Amino acid sequence: MYQMKRMVRRVAWAAALGVVALPCVAQADWQLDPEKSRVEATITEITSSGESVAHRHALKRMNGHIAEDGTLRLPVRLNQTDVLDQLGDLPPWMESLSDTELTTVVTQLDPSVLENLPVGESRTETLMLSVKDGDASQQEPLKVRFTRESEDEIRVRNAEAVALDGQVIMQNQTARTVLGLLGYQQIDDEVPIELDAVLVDR
Repeated sequence: MYQMKRMVRRVAWAAALGVVALPCVAQADWQLDPEKSRVEATITEITSSGESVAHRHALKRMNGHIAEDGTLRLPVRLNQTDVLDQLGDLPPWMESLSDTELTTVVTQLDPSVLENLPVGESRTETLMLSVKDGDASQQEPLKVRFTRESEDEIRVRNAEAVALDGQVIMQNQTARTVLGLLGYQQIDDEVPIELDAVLVDR
């Protein structure tokens, strides 16, 4: 009789654990759609005559997925930008940089924020972005609006105007080299950016 009770308790525990584990098993695997995910930046060149000339550039084919713990890593490579289209053939010493990871953006998001968002509804969250450049790391908050457009697709946009620090960009040797090849010797202190990405459940 005692053995029977122990067996019943074990079955009950197994069933309870199975119920608890179900949401994790059914949890969506949210990934960025590279064909629909991009960041556009407006870089204002300060010419030698002091004139301000705005140039629009894009970072395309953003790729990354949200891990079970909510971590999203976004590697950024030179060949994801439209800079190569404007430069044409790269100098031999720069060809190796085209597929080199220039920096990595890391952020954390509770997956339940996406799972519990109804179709047609939006939700704004403040994400802390960690930008890694070699051994250095810089953190910046970014307000992001998530809009569920269908059961398996969520659009992501910045919820307010945001700009990068032009001086910090020019301190990055690779960025400064690329901008120099484009003919930008000096840029404005503010580089406005617009995020337009799509998360898909795959």
